[in-house]
Amino acid sequence: MLSPTTTFPVMPVLAEEYLSHYLPIALLVVMALVFGFGNLVLTSILGPSRKGAVKGTVYESGMNPIGSARHRFNVRFYIVAMTFLVFDVEIVFLYPWATVFPNLSEASGLSAMFLARMLFFILTSVLAFAYAWRKGVFRYD
Repeated sequence: MLSPTTTFPVMPVLAEEYLSHYLPIALLVVMALVFGFGNLVLTSILGPSRKGAVKGTVYESGMNPIGSARHRFNVRFYIVAMTFLVFDVEIVFLYPWATVFPNLSEASGLSAMFLARMLFFILTSVLAFAYAWRKGVFRYD
């Protein structure tokens, strides 16, 4: 039995050992920065730089910005973008669930609850998509 005054030998942990765990993350950040700045620099050096009246005009969502701002325009792009965001957010919620779910023990009873919650989440997303489809939201007429 251990007494309250018993001490255990403490292994000296070097700072290099702690920093070595962060080396892959630092390398990934450096690679992302080099890629981003490299693309900007190479585009400005190698890319075409023609200037002109048509090239300098404003271009907004596939329509020429000429005329009144009160003009009706097609919202297809926004519908597709919002649909993408809905399913993208669904994947963001599915990924952590999919990593935790296989590690749950069957004896705890949590696996059935986790599965039911995710099935409910997917079902509501599919029902919302089917409702929008039935209402004609995705029709490009």
